[in-house]
Amino acid sequence: MRADLLIRRAQLATFDPNVNNDGYGTIAHAAIALHDGRIVWRGADRDLPADLDAKQELDAGGRWLTPGLIDCHTHLVYAGHRADEFEMRLNGVGYEEIARAGLGIRSTVRATRSASEEELLQQSLPRLRNLMNEGVATVEIKSGYGLNMTTERAQLRTARKFHATQPIHVSTTFLGAHALPEEFVGRADDYIDHLIAEILPVLAHEGLIDAVDAFCETIGFTPAQVTRLFDAARALNLPVKLHAEQLSDRSGGELVARYRGLSADHLEWLSDTSIAAMAQAGTVAVLLPVAFYCLHETRLPPIAALRAAGVPMAVATDCNPGTAPCPSILLALNMACTLFRLTPAEALAGVTREAARALGLQHDRGRIAIGQRGDLALWSINHPAELCYHLGYNPLALRIFNGAVPAGAC
Repeated sequence: MRADLLIRRAQLATFDPNVNNDGYGTIAHAAIALHDGRIVWRGADRDLPADLDAKQELDAGGRWLTPGLIDCHTHLVYAGHRADEFEMRLNGVGYEEIARAGLGIRSTVRATRSASEEELLQQSLPRLRNLMNEGVATVEIKSGYGLNMTTERAQLRTARKFHATQPIHVSTTFLGAHALPEEFVGRADDYIDHLIAEILPVLAHEGLIDAVDAFCETIGFTPAQVTRLFDAARALNLPVKLHAEQLSDRSGGELVARYRGLSADHLEWLSDTSIAAMAQAGTVAVLLPVAFYCLHETRLPPIAALRAAGVPMAVATDCNPGTAPCPSILLALNMACTLFRLTPAEALAGVTREAARALGLQHDRGRIAIGQRGDLALWSINHPAELCYHLGYNPLALRIFNGAVPAGAC
């Protein structure tokens, strides 16, 4: 057997449900072989094939190896900041009140429309690098701060540039139905028509869209409007996902499940009916604890009901300028455990195996298994739960991307 890279003396947290029953898919005293950017062998070090011939060998020194982490919900590409709104919320002004005053998302829309593509790239790159430095190998990036053709295209083009120029996989999501732009105030149906007829098909034809999202909420778009947009996405063979039940129950989980959507995200007000629909459809529940924390929310997502129904649960940063200014997947892991009471095994599966499922990439990444991508993170820890336990500490020792070790690491 030929391999480009052999890693020995590792503790594997595979997150493969067929391995072990400890939640982490642990293989102790393990080895892993990679070839052409894929995993070709994994198992106990003592069981290494005698004929395995590796070009490069890495001694993990007994440290823990996980799949490369996946942040499956971000709004990472934007311009400006909203620290003023942070201060307003601290003084008792609510999120909905801020939005209805023309601030919130619209404030970032104005800043992002004013920025050049190069400025968008330079302002967003440090956020992306912070995620990469915490072991993230795949990130979803949404548009939604343009709300017109020019800037939605610029956001998505910037995301594609990151995919092409940085050692990270980027999945792009069109979120034109994020908010109502000022030029369409009072004409929400006309704006949805505009997205369907003028923007979505063009950007899809340009190869800039991997999925379509919408904000279904009292300060966003109605279920009927989202349904029309999702019908248009389905006609273009694009999968859908939904910002659902963050501030109220609009049956968004049930809506996105009807389309066998990839995910429903936020979910503080999720109903039992929507949970059942999501379980039936295989739609992932994406939990966003940083936004919950920043908005001082008190209503928790129904974790126990999701768990009981067997709905896959992912965890993401929701990195955005208003309600989750947080390019830290490790902090999101801690908050998922401390605020939402996920177990560390559930939270870590939520940024590996289930996050891959939330992007429709479960057959390609998110587990340490034969045939999966060679995206791995090596951690200086004694147990995987430490990745959820620490605050303000990053124990990443090495990030392996597409089976390649950084120069000088071996």
